[in-house]
Amino acid sequence: MDIAYGIMKLKIGLRIFFAVVCLYWAWSRYIKKNTNKYPEKTHGQILISDQTITRIIDTKHLMVSAYKDHRVHGAIRIISIIRRDDLQPLHCFFCGGHGCFPASVAQVEMHSDHFGFPFVTTDVLCQSPSMYNVTHVTISIHSDIKATQNQHFLSIQNKELREEKIFPYNFTVCISNLFGGYNNVLQFVQTMEMYKLLGVQRVVIYYTSCGQDLEPVLVHYRKEGILEIVEWPIDQFLNPSKGWRFEEHKGDLHYYGQLTTLNECIYRYMYQSKYVLLHDIDEIVMPYQHANLHLLLEDLQHQHPRVGVFVIENHIFPKNHYEDSGKFKLPQWRVIPGINILEHIYREPSREAVNNPTKLIVNPRHVVQTSVHSVLKTLGETFWVPPDVCRLVHVRVPLQGSLTKDQLLVDKKLWEYEKKLVQNVDNTLRKSGLLL
Repeated sequence: MDIAYGIMKLKIGLRIFFAVVCLYWAWSRYIKKNTNKYPEKTHGQILISDQTITRIIDTKHLMVSAYKDHRVHGAIRIISIIRRDDLQPLHCFFCGGHGCFPASVAQVEMHSDHFGFPFVTTDVLCQSPSMYNVTHVTISIHSDIKATQNQHFLSIQNKELREEKIFPYNFTVCISNLFGGYNNVLQFVQTMEMYKLLGVQRVVIYYTSCGQDLEPVLVHYRKEGILEIVEWPIDQFLNPSKGWRFEEHKGDLHYYGQLTTLNECIYRYMYQSKYVLLHDIDEIVMPYQHANLHLLLEDLQHQHPRVGVFVIENHIFPKNHYEDSGKFKLPQWRVIPGINILEHIYREPSREAVNNPTKLIVNPRHVVQTSVHSVLKTLGETFWVPPDVCRLVHVRVPLQGSLTKDQLLVDKKLWEYEKKLVQNVDNTLRKSGLLL
């Protein structure tokens, strides 16, 4: 009885073994047949994009970058910009050391926020052949690999799952857009130096254009190593809007592609930075009960261990109201274009019936999709940080323009850093050639 049972188990095991071998052999022949069928598509001869924006041939759509997402079974997530009313089925093609592989149908996930514009930030998910080490991917409306011979492929990033303890940065700031001749030099330098004092180690700017006085400052920070500039020539592909509402500002895409660049930055720094701060170039995430961002997040994370998204309220410091003493009307800064944030200590009060705008500090490993003021898809919990713990200092045109200075709140938090801040700003302006 035992011998017969053993023979039966052996037969079943052999059948399973041979079935697996046959399946692998058949799949290998299929791959070989399709990859060798078109010699122009061997891995060494594919067109590889070195641009941040790449057209998808025979469509109005654009690809931006490709990242392996270890949280969804290693799928390749291609961050894209898709024309909402012209979507057709998309197909994924992969290349690697073994050649190029036939198409699989892509999963297309348009982001829910598009503010009415024709083009929308979209995740195109591609399941890669698990038995091959693929290095490049592209998407096409065609299922035949011959039709993609002129289509550029994207390099697949984030291939390795890295541990938090070896990340090069603790805090990275993502600035979504720089465009339209922006030349607010003094506020930009003051903000960058405040970032450094608060513990930021990396700032990422998606660059379309800026004013001539800001150019040498960007060059300086790039050489210093804190700044990464990602070229963002979106105006060469679409008519980007300079505003956020389609009915008011028109154009093809919301605010020069702000939603796309914020999401791209999260995936770019997924395995490089412990936290990513998502806000505008004239905003500073300011801790009010901690000396720096490290102590703030250490405290918040200890209290809320499951939280991956921290929501920070934006508070306006109107640029048309100045502090009375004039102590920061420094003579060396009079020739520098831009706002002097140290002169603006008056903050608009919160309104009971109106929610303040918000920006975000996120653990990028917890975020799937983000918008500007909130996360669209997250794998963790969200916590709204009380403004007495941390708020955004935002010096700009007033939102409550009818308020007089006496009706505003005095907030001198920036002055706690005045000595080091002034010294560091002067040093940067000198090294940039804007001060003697």
